[in-house]
Amino acid sequence: AFDKTLEKDNSLAVGFFQRGSVHLQLEMYEKALSDYCMAFRHLRKNPFIDYKQLGLRHVLYAWEVLYSMAAAQCRLQQWQEAKATLEKAVVWRPQGRTAILDLALERVQDRLFLEPMHVPLGEFFRPRKKEVEQLDSKDFLGKPKVISSIIPNDEYIGFEPLRFQKQGFYQPSAEALR
Repeated sequence: AFDKTLEKDNSLAVGFFQRGSVHLQLEMYEKALSDYCMAFRHLRKNPFIDYKQLGLRHVLYAWEVLYSMAAAQCRLQQWQEAKATLEKAVVWRPQGRTAILDLALERVQDRLFLEPMHVPLGEFFRPRKKEVEQLDSKDFLGKPKVISSIIPNDEYIGFEPLRFQKQGFYQPSAEALR
C-alpha cells in the first residue's frame, strides 16, 4: 500500500516515514534507512509537516525522522553514523526538549539499539466530513446559451444539428452580400 501511495505522490514524506517503519519491522534495514533518508529529504528543510489538512492527524517532525534514521543505522551496525545523525537531530529538536535524544546518544555510545518513532497506531488518512460532503457534482457551467448566431433575434438555447431556416426570417441584404 505504501509503494502504491508513493508512486502517486513521491514527495509524501510521511509515506516514506511509515514505509521505513514497516521495512525496519521486517528487518529490511537498508530499505528502511533509504526510506528515512527520503522522508528527511522531502521535509525540504522544514522542522515539521502538519498533515492535518490532508486528513491525517499527525505532525511529522524532522527530529523524529532523524531519530528513526539513527535506529536503522544502529541495526546496520553503523554506530558512528547513528551518533552523527542523532547530533543532527538535536539541532532540529525544539529547544529545551532534548532529553530523549540525550538518552539515545548514550544508548548509541553503549552500542544498544534504538526503537524508531512511529505514526500513532490507528491513525489513518481520513478527510473531514465537511470536505467529503462537498465532493457532490456541481454544475459550474449552467445551461448552454447561444452566444453568436448568424440568425438575428435567435433565442434558441441548446445544441442540436443545423435547423431548417424559416422562410423570410433571414434574408441577407445586398450590402451584406458585398
